[in-house]
Amino acid sequence: MRRIPCYQVDAFTTRPFAGNPAAVCPINEWLPADLMQRIAAENAVSETAFVVPKGEDWEIRWFTPEVEVDLCGHATLASAYVLMTQLEPGRTSARFHSQAGPLVVTRSGDAYTLDFPARPAVRIEAPEGLVEALGAQPIEIAAARDVVVVLPNADAVRNLTPDHRALARVPGVFAVCCTAPGTGRDADVDFVSRFFAPAEGVPEDPVTGSAHCTLAPFWAARLGKDRLRARQVSKRGGEIDCALAGDRVLLGGRAVLVKMGTLFVPEGI
Repeated sequence: MRRIPCYQVDAFTTRPFAGNPAAVCPINEWLPADLMQRIAAENAVSETAFVVPKGEDWEIRWFTPEVEVDLCGHATLASAYVLMTQLEPGRTSARFHSQAGPLVVTRSGDAYTLDFPARPAVRIEAPEGLVEALGAQPIEIAAARDVVVVLPNADAVRNLTPDHRALARVPGVFAVCCTAPGTGRDADVDFVSRFFAPAEGVPEDPVTGSAHCTLAPFWAARLGKDRLRARQVSKRGGEIDCALAGDRVLLGGRAVLVKMGTLFVPEGI
């Protein structure tokens, strides 16, 4: 019987049951990909991170309940939190090796900063069926990995009720990030967003660090500033501090441990 430690951490929040929950499984060597995928489905949170030691560094992979993804912010923050508070208390930095290249996380007190690659978006025409699936009229559409849909104001983002089944059928779309300037009740931040990836097993992600690799340079260019405050206005909600650093984006946030335990996996599965 394999015994796999598993932590659940709420990321990009200062309180439990908010932000974005991620599962973190520290393991000594890689498991078969299909087993990691089944564990992620069992965990039933938007992302499960698996981390393996590599000298003084770590390797990291992320799985939604249905697919492996190439970059994930909140589960990297959760992994760094587990490493620096549970596995190696007192550690203040960690380097993760991933499909997206090296990712460095530093800690100052209870605040963490993620050094991620910038993923600037380019303007595109609306993919077929996207506007109808969202039920909202964009003022601009751009794309990097995710399709960025700009709406007129923050309330328009908050009030979205997309058809997730229709959204999952939009061809060639990994995920859709709807965004707007901070207005009204959200005037204290630079921009807001919501993130939908039903085709990847995540109808709505509560707080999406990787999306801000695109949103930060997008809004920096429009607002004329390289340090921004972002809010993801999902039901759980969360906030991210963003800063541009050349071809990198620095994402700041906090995290809270909510659960820890052991997965029991019979040999041969």
